[in-house]
Amino acid sequence: MKKTLIALLALAFGLAVVMPAVAEDSAAGAGQDQRAEQKNLRKEIVKLKYVRAQDIQSFLYTYISRDGRIMANDNMPSVLTVSDTPENVEKILAAIRELDVKPADVLFTVQLVLGSETDSATDPNLQNDPIVKELRSLLRFKGYTLLDATLLRTVNRVWSSVKFGPLAEFDFTLRPDVAGDAKTPVIKTEVRLRRIEQHGFSADKPITNVVTLIESTLNIKSGDRTVVGVSKLDGGDKGLILIISAKIVE
Repeated sequence: MKKTLIALLALAFGLAVVMPAVAEDSAAGAGQDQRAEQKNLRKEIVKLKYVRAQDIQSFLYTYISRDGRIMANDNMPSVLTVSDTPENVEKILAAIRELDVKPADVLFTVQLVLGSETDSATDPNLQNDPIVKELRSLLRFKGYTLLDATLLRTVNRVWSSVKFGPLAEFDFTLRPDVAGDAKTPVIKTEVRLRRIEQHGFSADKPITNVVTLIESTLNIKSGDRTVVGVSKLDGGDKGLILIISAKIVE
């Protein structure tokens, strides 16, 4: 009986000595694996050309692992710091190449036409205009006069404006948003036409009033020409017709 008890005590003592050693070895091995994994992380500093780092940072998070990092600094909006496994870094760099592309340039041709219900005179260059011909069948205007025309080139998703009209009394503003594939792009365009009315001077500064005449959002295919809207002038027999065409410039 004593021999059996001594044997059991010896076995228990041996296990007590071996178990901590095994646990320490396992912890050491895990630590070495973690350090080795961190040692294999690839780090890249990416200089962006067209987009801001903060605008794409959240999208890139879908590609990182638990130990990965994507960092941006407000003071350096065109720089991203990427740290992750080599495989994930390659995926992140590929995604950045897809996102960091030059925005499309869009060239708009803008025409402001005056329609009249009483005066049937029409400018010679509008006589055979297909849009004016269509307007004759839709509106009550008999005559059409071109007040002004201008070109406006802008960058995708950027507001741009121009003043035009016989007395530069109209403010035209737009913002394009190009969508769709490269073969059939659609230009979603926010448009606003305002008239700047001057009512004398105060302390040598002009007193002005801004009236919104047309405000609309429309989809235009590159190369198309369309009527944006019609605005009555002071409730009379005349109206302003805004016609634009859009073309994506390579």
